[in-house]
Amino acid sequence: MPGRSRPRGGTAIRYWLAALTVLLAVAVAPSAHAADNGTWAVFPTPPAGTATPGPGDRQYFYLESAPGRTLSDHVSVVNLTTQPKSFQLYAADAYNTPRDGGFALRTQGQKMTGVGAWAKLNVTSLTVPPRTRADIPFTLTVPVTAQPGDHPGAIVAIETDVEATTQQGGLAVGIKRAVGARIYLHVTGQAVPALSVDAVSVQRSAPLVPGFGASRGTLHYTLTNHGNVTLHPSVEITETGWFGSVYHRPPTSSGIELLPGQSVQLTLALPAPPQFDDVSVTVKASDGATAAQGQGGYLAVPWLVVTVVVLLLVALGVWLRLRAKGRHPHRAGRRRSRESAEPAKSAEVAA
Repeated sequence: MPGRSRPRGGTAIRYWLAALTVLLAVAVAPSAHAADNGTWAVFPTPPAGTATPGPGDRQYFYLESAPGRTLSDHVSVVNLTTQPKSFQLYAADAYNTPRDGGFALRTQGQKMTGVGAWAKLNVTSLTVPPRTRADIPFTLTVPVTAQPGDHPGAIVAIETDVEATTQQGGLAVGIKRAVGARIYLHVTGQAVPALSVDAVSVQRSAPLVPGFGASRGTLHYTLTNHGNVTLHPSVEITETGWFGSVYHRPPTSSGIELLPGQSVQLTLALPAPPQFDDVSVTVKASDGATAAQGQGGYLAVPWLVVTVVVLLLVALGVWLRLRAKGRHPHRAGRRRSRESAEPAKSAEVAA
């Protein structure tokens, strides 16, 4: 492209090999019901004669099949700009980002085991003219060995041109943008919902002296989907201590699509944790037919105050001991004086 400098030779090879993981924009545009980034969009092909999906059209691909069958469908790529754009297309498996549970997609070159391996596009690279939509057929063949349950994924369009570059480890790293249209594939068979809550812990900070500052607590826990269907868990938090209830949050939606086989690490700020208590924390997660809970806890003690009190008690004990020892020599001296005076008095009487 004019005005764009590109590395050559070996540097160019390293440039492309070091390309960053693409940013998969899977958010839904409210008006078009499509995944887009304002420049181009990817979505299930709408009915004939419709330029973009309407409110009654599919927002995502919702597909269902028995093992061993082949499904056919179309995906649309729309260029929203006034310049032609070139794209590479591929099918990807979906997963949850570990830290926040976001819906993410495998990148090109990563191993695919579900939708990313089963979907085949008729076209894998194309140029879309300005203000134009391209409809691409694809098939999705479900293996006879496919496990029952949910297999999420997407059809992804990556812009061929590098949007920007950055330096990483002395190499020029190219950044490309991508957009994915989600596929929710359900393979028929027995549904097995299963959930667990693990690694419940609280990270706590408190002022050295109670009342001189605020105490803070952050709850950490992990949700794991051990089943074969997607879960939308609600989470209930309960804290109890020596003096009764400390905090209770009723069941609240986690806002996460927890995909089969995925684990998500979540955090929650605990309001005003106590500064002196032994607190037990219970995290309950549920989604219809399945529920689980995990427990943790923390000991809230103002250690500086406790240390000062202990030192004062030790000092008091030492002072009392020394004071007691200081009295004993006087008593012993008076006792010896009395004992030495008595024999002398007896000798005087005998004479």
